Amino acid sequence: MATAVEHPRPGTDSAGLVVAFEEVGIGDVARVGGKNASLGELVRSLKEAGVAVPEGFATTSEAYRLFIDANGIRGSLGAVLSAYRGGGASLRETGAAARELFLAGAFPEQLTTPILAAYRSLASRVGLEAPAVAVRSSATAEDLPEASFAGQQETFLNVSGERELLDACRRCFASLFTDRAIAYRELRGIDHLDVALSIGVQRMVRSDLAGSGVIFTLDTESGFPRVVEISAAWGLGETVVQGSVNPDLYEVFSPLLGQRGLRPIIGKAAGAKERKLVFARSGSGTLALETSRAEREAFVLDDDEILTLARWAVAVQEHYGRPMDMEWAKDGVTGELFMVQARPETVQARRSASALRIHRLTGTGPVLARGAAIGDAISSGEACVIADPSEIGRFRDGAVLVTTMTDPDWVPIMKRASGIVTDHGGPTSHAAIVSRELGVPAVVGTVHGTTAIPDGDPVTVSCAQGAEGLVLGDLVPFEVEEADIGALPETRTRVMVNLADPSAAFRWWRLPAAGVGLARMEFIISGLIRVHPMALVHPERVTDPADREAIAELTRAYADPTEYFVDHLAAGIAKIAAPFHPAPAIVRLSDFKTNEYAGLLGGAAFEEAEENPMLGFRGASRYHDERYREGFALECRALKKAREVLGFANVVVMVPFCRTPAEADAVLAAMAENGLARGENGLKVYMMCEIPSNVVLAEKFASRFDGFSIGSNDLTQLVLGVDRDSAYLAEQFDERDEAVTAMIAEAIRKAHAAGIPIGICGQGPSNHPDFAEFLVGEGIDSISLNPDSFLRTVPIIAEAERPTP
Repeated sequence: MATAVEHPRPGTDSAGLVVAFEEVGIGDVARVGGKNASLGELVRSLKEAGVAVPEGFATTSEAYRLFIDANGIRGSLGAVLSAYRGGGASLRETGAAARELFLAGAFPEQLTTPILAAYRSLASRVGLEAPAVAVRSSATAEDLPEASFAGQQETFLNVSGERELLDACRRCFASLFTDRAIAYRELRGIDHLDVALSIGVQRMVRSDLAGSGVIFTLDTESGFPRVVEISAAWGLGETVVQGSVNPDLYEVFSPLLGQRGLRPIIGKAAGAKERKLVFARSGSGTLALETSRAEREAFVLDDDEILTLARWAVAVQEHYGRPMDMEWAKDGVTGELFMVQARPETVQARRSASALRIHRLTGTGPVLARGAAIGDAISSGEACVIADPSEIGRFRDGAVLVTTMTDPDWVPIMKRASGIVTDHGGPTSHAAIVSRELGVPAVVGTVHGTTAIPDGDPVTVSCAQGAEGLVLGDLVPFEVEEADIGALPETRTRVMVNLADPSAAFRWWRLPAAGVGLARMEFIISGLIRVHPMALVHPERVTDPADREAIAELTRAYADPTEYFVDHLAAGIAKIAAPFHPAPAIVRLSDFKTNEYAGLLGGAAFEEAEENPMLGFRGASRYHDERYREGFALECRALKKAREVLGFANVVVMVPFCRTPAEADAVLAAMAENGLARGENGLKVYMMCEIPSNVVLAEKFASRFDGFSIGSNDLTQLVLGVDRDSAYLAEQFDERDEAVTAMIAEAIRKAHAAGIPIGICGQGPSNHPDFAEFLVGEGIDSISLNPDSFLRTVPIIAEAERPTP
């Protein structure tokens, strides 16, 4: 039997100048700084949770002050800083002079002895004569919730040998006075001489042979608190921390992590990862290299590793009781994962959980164009008029996009725009829906916007007036007011939200919504997947060379191209279902028209031209038809994965444009064949009530479905015979017409008589307060609103529910 060898551990020396990580915790920030106190806390308190931390030790604030006093630095440093405050020296000159005081200093034996003793102890533990270590700076005021100093001081990697270690420690001390650190403390009013610096010396993980990155226990853009966000790149982690590469991004829904069998990875995006930082082959230091094509295309972490890091991150957050910002590394020799840093997240932590913004114009300007307002915000910028998609490349970040109309190809620049203006389209057009999801104000259906708005001129896009949006000449001043969501009244009617873009779903998590009333699957497909599903099932039928090449590039990582569709659609559904989980998320099956399907990559090979696609081969009629049956199977596989593998059992499936009860039976049978049987595993199936036949035969449809959702856009179009996208007939398209309201009232009455819930997910309640009042009066169970109209419509619903005196 082998005998265990007990290696000595670096402990606190008699003078209190060096301390092992195991012997400090979060209460020791004043002594070892935020980074090192946090590392000690991880080692001491989270070992049982499986969180692995590389061995190491720290110098204390007493060691820093000993170094200053032994080298007579204090007086000279005070003089250098006084000269800067008095205007006698620039920031650059001050930083250089301050750092030189430290770099010229020598380590007193009183400090050298415990540092080298701790390093030798570490060497004995890892079985190496001169182990490589990371030497990190940890300021004593760093990583506090109210003052984040992250990135102000230096880190030195791959330091090997005693002389090299002492030199790195000296440079760490000097880095307390980098130019950015001096400027930061001046800005915060922190006395430079009150701050000390602790040095963390940690066994170097060979992540140069594998990968590393950062972890946040919230969504860094929206502050959504129930997701773990992991960034990953090849090599050492400094490339990710410094933002010098575009890393992989993984998202894990944290509430489902502990449930057996679930793998709630709701986002995986491969970054470019153009470079990696590796150890230099000779001596200490690092070297930046270009990554190979295989490295750029591959994910750094597999799913098991993603889930392990996510579980660690949740354990760290639970221990600290607050959102956290962490760094991780993978050892390329042993394959082990390590947590190498943890600190409180400070950006989103300062935001109010109940605040949203309300915009108001405070000036005037000439009206260049009018149209339908999308959203309720105001923005301004330089107009960028692009009439043809071939000119997309000349779009300038922060400009106002002015174009004829948009489709999914325009989404990348729509995300970079400060505002959007289109000639064509109404409130249900692509530009309108995407703009709402992105929170970008838009004015659509201006008819002459591209000719009336001069390219390059400053303009203001205002959607704060109500239904009519204005494009004003010049940069008109406006104000932004923070609204308190907590002050919204409660309603008996369940108020939900309409969502379509997974990338924008998290930004609305603060709304007190009762769930997602409508998630449009076709928007996920067009924006996230871009490929016609049948083109993945039958790639041999795609003849367009450009489409074949694009599809091959998108699906390169998949042996079976159909898995690309299933994985991305399942993740997109999950991201939309996450913000209000476990409240229901009603996901509508794809409702492309043939002309829209044809616009997907490879779509032209599978779609025939129709005279009137709005009334043609769409919705339920496609799902059981041989021309799309195999594509529908992929939709079902994605829904099944989202519910049963990712864990979002709150997903409710909704069937659109179902013309007859017989068609309903055919669709339900097709779903069951593909593992989505109504009633199994709690699956509920709803139907869009949007065709007059749905109302006339409501009792028969109600016996087949678990609920109805009124689609007021199509119902209005079909009752009134008005093309909902026609700018010329826009005045006649009105959900409040008595013929439409009569149909809606009848649908509500019949649904309740059948004992099933009925809601509405159309545009009407968001646009017209009186229409919302009508719905409440008829006893509708739920109203699903566009997120941008939620705040102004909820009080109207609450008022309508009040009993009449």
